[in-house]
Amino acid sequence: MKKIFIACIILLALSVSAFCQNAENVKKFKSQISLESINKPYARYWWFASMIKEEDIRFNLDWLKSNGFGGVEIAWVYPLNRFNKADTSYTPRQEWLSPEWTKIVEYAVKYADSIGMGCDLTFGTLWPFGDTKVKFEEATQKFGDTSWRQEISRSWEHPKIGYVIDHLTPKNYLPYFNRLMNAFPHQKTQFTQNYFIDSWEVETEKLWCDGFARDFEMKFLYDITPYMDSIYKDENKLHLYDYMSLISEKVLKFYHDYDSTMNANGIGSRGQVSGAPCDLISGYALLDIPEGESMLFEPEFNTIPASAALLTNKKVVSAESFTCLYGWPRDYIREEQTADLKLVADALFANGVNHIIWHGKAHNPKDCDTVNFYATTHIGFSGNLAPEIPQFNKYLEKVSEYMKKGHNYSDIAVYLPTEDSWIAGVMPKEKQFIWAWGYYEMRYVYFPDELAGYNPMWINYEFLKKASVRNNRLKIGNVDAEYLYVDAKYLDYKVIKRLIELADDGLKIILKQKPIEINLKYNKFSYLDKLMSSKNILNTLPTNKKPFITGNSIPVHWVRKDDDVLYIFFPNPKSRRLKFPMEYGQSLCNETITNEIKINYKGNSYNLTLTFEPYQSLLYKLENGKFEQIDIKFIPKIPIVKKRPDDYIAPWLVK
Repeated sequence: MKKIFIACIILLALSVSAFCQNAENVKKFKSQISLESINKPYARYWWFASMIKEEDIRFNLDWLKSNGFGGVEIAWVYPLNRFNKADTSYTPRQEWLSPEWTKIVEYAVKYADSIGMGCDLTFGTLWPFGDTKVKFEEATQKFGDTSWRQEISRSWEHPKIGYVIDHLTPKNYLPYFNRLMNAFPHQKTQFTQNYFIDSWEVETEKLWCDGFARDFEMKFLYDITPYMDSIYKDENKLHLYDYMSLISEKVLKFYHDYDSTMNANGIGSRGQVSGAPCDLISGYALLDIPEGESMLFEPEFNTIPASAALLTNKKVVSAESFTCLYGWPRDYIREEQTADLKLVADALFANGVNHIIWHGKAHNPKDCDTVNFYATTHIGFSGNLAPEIPQFNKYLEKVSEYMKKGHNYSDIAVYLPTEDSWIAGVMPKEKQFIWAWGYYEMRYVYFPDELAGYNPMWINYEFLKKASVRNNRLKIGNVDAEYLYVDAKYLDYKVIKRLIELADDGLKIILKQKPIEINLKYNKFSYLDKLMSSKNILNTLPTNKKPFITGNSIPVHWVRKDDDVLYIFFPNPKSRRLKFPMEYGQSLCNETITNEIKINYKGNSYNLTLTFEPYQSLLYKLENGKFEQIDIKFIPKIPIVKKRPDDYIAPWLVK
C-alpha cells in the first residue's frame, strides 16, 4: 500500500509539473510577438550542408532585414556538390543534430531576434521527416513489399542515405519528434517561434504500416488485404474510400501529435497539409498557422487552409509563395519579374492568405550572391528582382496588415467533396505531375461559379458535426452562414445523417445533385430518402436573396470582417484562375479595366465602381455605410514577354 501511495504522489507531482510547464508555455506565447502582428513577409532560408559561419549568417539576415523581410524560416538541405555526380567528396559541415549544429542554429535564432526578425525552423532535414538514425522497421512502407522502405537522400546528411519515418505509427514518429526537439535550440526570444512542416512528400501509393490490416478490420468489419493489389481500380472504389478513411485517421493523428509536441515545448506549429492523404480541412485545422502554397498548387487551393482558419478562429494563413513560378525546376531563375510575382501574391490574398513566405533565400557566403536553390524564385542582390524587392515587400506588408484584421467573412458554407476525391482515385495523366498522381490532393477543386457573388468557405464533416443552427443559420468558429451548399456525387452515410439533423434544425441546404450514399459498414440502414424529403433541402439558390456582390461581371474578391467593419480586397483581373506554370511576362497589362458592381450587406446596397489601372489591385473599407478606398498602389517595372519554344517539353508532366 505504501508503494502505491508513493507512486500516486510521484504521478501527481509529474502531472502538476506538466500542467505548470504547459501554463508557462501558454504565458510565453502571449508575451511574444507573433505572426498576427508581423506583416512583413518571411523568406525560406536554405542552409546547404556545409560549415555555416556566424559572419555569413549576419550578412544574409542583415540583407533580408534591409530589404523589408520580417523573418526567415531556416531549412536544412543537401551539400551543393550533390548536383555533380563526379564530385563524391564529403563536404565538411556541422553534423546533423550535433552540439555544433545546435550552437550555430541557436546563433542564427538569437541574431535574427536581436535585429528584430522572427526565425522559424523547419522541423527536419529536406522535406519528409527522416534521417540516418531512423531504423528500417521504423520507416514508411507500402502494401505488398516487405523489403521496401522509403529512403531519404539529398538531405543535410547527403551522401548518407536514411529512411523516411513511418508517419502512421506514433511509436515510430514520436521518438523522432523528441530526438529532434532535444537537439533544436531553446532560448528566449521576443518573437514567437514556429516550427514548420512542409508539404507531404511521403510515398502515398498503397501506403501501409504494421497493424493496418488489424485496425481496418476492427473499424470496417472486413479484411482490406484482398483488395489492396487492385485498390485503385473502379470496381474497388468503395473499398478505396474505406482505406483512405483509415489512412486519413492515422495521418490526422500525426498532425495532432506534431502540434501537441510543438506546443508542449513552447513552440507554435506552422505547416502545409498539401499533398497529404487525409481530410485536408481537419489536417489544416490542427496547426496553429495553416499554410498553403503556390504555384505548384494553384492559388485557389489556399481557400482550404483559409477555411480551416475560419472554422477554428485562427487569424493567420501563410503561403509558400512564388515556388517554381515559370516551371519546375528552375525556369528563368534570377530573371524573375516583380509584376509576375505581384500577380501571384494578389491571387493568394484573394484566396484567403494573409502572410507571404517567399520561396526563397539561399545561404551565401558574406558579400556573395552566387548560390541558388534549384526550385525557387531567387532572393539576392544580383537577381533581376533586387531593385524592386524593398518596395514590393512594403506592398505585401500593407495588404497583409489589412487582411489580418478581424477574420475571414463568409455568408455561405460549401461542403468540400472529400468523398468524391477519395473515390476518384488516380488522376488521368494529363492532370498529373511527376510528384502528384491522386485526386485525394484536391488540386483541382474550386468553388462553384454560381457562388462568385458570395463569400464561400469550405466545411467538412468534422465541423458540420461541431456546428449548431441558430436562427436558421450555420454557426461554427467565425462562420455565420445562411446556407450550406453541397455538390457531391458521393456522401458518407454519417454526413447525410448530419445534413438531416441540420435541416431539421432549420438550416437551408442547397443540394445540387442526389448523392450516392457510401454505406458499406451499415448497409442495412439508409438515410438518403429522408434527406431528400426534408422541406429545407433545395436544389437551387433562392432567387429572393441577393448575393454579397451583384453586377454584370462579378470580380474575384476576399473579405475580412472586423466587428462592424468590412475590408474587401479585389485582385487585378489578370490574377483570376492562374495556372502552373506562369508564362514569362504574363502580367503585362496596358489597359485600365472598369467594373460597376453593387455590394449588398445587411439589407443595404452600395454602388461601387472598380477601376483597375495596369498591375493594380484594390482594397476598400466599408464602415457605417460608407466606402473608403485604401491606397495600396505599387507600380512594378513593365515586364518583358518571352514565349516558350515550340518544342518545349515540360519536365514535370507524366509521359
